[in-house]
Amino acid sequence: MELKEIRGLGPARLEAFRAVGIESLRDLFMYLPVRYDDLTHAVPCSTEEPGMHVFHGRILQRPSASWHQGLSKVEAVMEDQSGKLSIIWFNQPWMQKQLHAGMTVTLYGRLAFNKRGRRELQNPEQVTLGQIRPVYKEIQGVPAKILRQVIQTHLYMLPELIEEILPESILREYHFPSRAEAIAVSHEPDTLEDVKAARQRLAFEKMLLYLCMVKCQRGASDPGFALSIPDKVVDEYWNAQPFTPTQAQRRVLAEVVQGLRQNRAMARLIQGDVGCGKTAIAFGAILCACRAGFQAAMMAPTEILARQHYESAKKVLESFGIRCGLLVGSLKASEKKKAHARLEAGEWDAVFGTHALISEGVQYQKLGLVITDEQHRFGVRQRSFLQAKGEQAGRMPHVMVMSATPIPRTLALILYGDLDVSVVDELPAGRKPVQTRLVPENKRHDMYGFLHKEIAMGHQAYVVCPLVEDSESIEHVRSAQSTYEELRTHELRDLRIGLTWGEQKAEEKQLVLDQFARGDLDVLISTTVIEVGINVPNSTVMIIENADRFGLSQLHQLRGRVGRGGDESWCFLVAQRSEKLGIMVKTNDGFEIAQKDLELRGPGELMGTRQSGQESLGFLLDGDVKLLQLATRCIESIYSEDRFQTTRSILEKTAEKTFEGRIGQIAKN
Repeated sequence: MELKEIRGLGPARLEAFRAVGIESLRDLFMYLPVRYDDLTHAVPCSTEEPGMHVFHGRILQRPSASWHQGLSKVEAVMEDQSGKLSIIWFNQPWMQKQLHAGMTVTLYGRLAFNKRGRRELQNPEQVTLGQIRPVYKEIQGVPAKILRQVIQTHLYMLPELIEEILPESILREYHFPSRAEAIAVSHEPDTLEDVKAARQRLAFEKMLLYLCMVKCQRGASDPGFALSIPDKVVDEYWNAQPFTPTQAQRRVLAEVVQGLRQNRAMARLIQGDVGCGKTAIAFGAILCACRAGFQAAMMAPTEILARQHYESAKKVLESFGIRCGLLVGSLKASEKKKAHARLEAGEWDAVFGTHALISEGVQYQKLGLVITDEQHRFGVRQRSFLQAKGEQAGRMPHVMVMSATPIPRTLALILYGDLDVSVVDELPAGRKPVQTRLVPENKRHDMYGFLHKEIAMGHQAYVVCPLVEDSESIEHVRSAQSTYEELRTHELRDLRIGLTWGEQKAEEKQLVLDQFARGDLDVLISTTVIEVGINVPNSTVMIIENADRFGLSQLHQLRGRVGRGGDESWCFLVAQRSEKLGIMVKTNDGFEIAQKDLELRGPGELMGTRQSGQESLGFLLDGDVKLLQLATRCIESIYSEDRFQTTRSILEKTAEKTFEGRIGQIAKN
């Protein structure tokens, strides 16, 4: 049934649906909610647990309204038997007229603590108690209420429009409902438990389809250059290092070398926690490629990280006779021209840079190895462009991608398709775990006192904020600029303080970072620009403002900026207590943190970075680790048992249609 046959949908709304790929009622049924609002019960006004809640009570007095620079703020107080609760609405002046003293209301919104440490209910909406409300991704031109109404009005037609793609035997074995039943419950659930069962069935199906696509792609490896690498090169490399490599580093570099010797292009993910020594493995791989007569290119997401790799590589690789170069966007035109000429003439064996490595006009003489660092920050297309720069007579360079986001291995194998996965699961000996503490607002002064003591001992500190500058629309969130002004004039006025952020001019940013690295600054205040690529072993304190606004993996990355020397280091999370932040306090193990992140948010959010303007593969998956393992086991059965021959065919056809136009994202690199 086409949407135009539905009464009440005019040309404008039909066009809005078409803009997001919804042409038929079946398409609409497959447009599943992104989350659910649990409106089944209210919590007491006295509750102190932050998050989204329903409150039911009486408005004490007429709400007050105030204006500042054209923006409104409406404030009220609600009361029930347990106590009172402050309510605030930003830029919703009409709320003052909708509420009056003595009125009984049910409100749904976010309970949070303001700068003064007081509880307040922020921007709540009036709701009806007793339902599980599906929330859909917004469609411009179609109000959420209309979208829900159209779907729920036509749910009776769903069974005849949704075909089953899994056999009854699999549904029975894994205790799943039918596809049609799972989709119907997703749109109109009675309980959150019903939602969970339905979404697990659909997530399981999507995982199976993805794994089918991976299996279809696996046989299509690109021809590569078989590099002739003597065994002694690896031993020479490790023996020349000023540290003793871990067994994990030795094992992973051996796996890389084995891949470089094959006549098919290697595609390997090197995954390891912050500080596990992935860069040393990368430099070893570069040495092997260059000794075999090929060039190597290493691409980083930021100039800071690219320059750091370049400086480190010169110290490590030039003693082996490897000629290193740097190619980043901020180079002068004359410097870029020289860099291009050196690469094309083969005067540089190894080059380090940003996306400038794939810009038009860059030619390599004989590129044999491509490395991307912090791979989740690049789109697949960017990595493919760099690999394509080295294509010669149909043969492609070997590819190695590195990530300090420690994704559990099962998820990595699924998300990264036919990439081989090597895990660096060991940290260098003697590295002390960073002590992590939660700091409520009323303990801020004590925290600055501790920071002063660390600086007096000759150490340095970071202060990271979620915003660059203050925002009228996001209250109670500290910005780097206002924090800098506040600290340099008050609490830390006797210290040397620097400020940096992502969009700062490259020269200014580099100047500040160089000052901090040299020890000319005591405290560096920044946004998450310092999340990767900053290595100052003298830093022992990391303060993260509004820590609840960051994901677990990002918090772990930020914490990894300290504890890089031999001194005990500290990470202070300035926020109210929560389950998420409790995990950070409990463990320093990045793999355990990623596992918990996966359980709390699902793999879609964990891997949810946009790539090349398209949806990341992470958004295709939803569920938990156990479900991933079940899907892996199931797909192996489907491909190994004759009774599933028809199922294989159905899944492969469905997978091809599902991932049409996104097959390139099933990552060979």
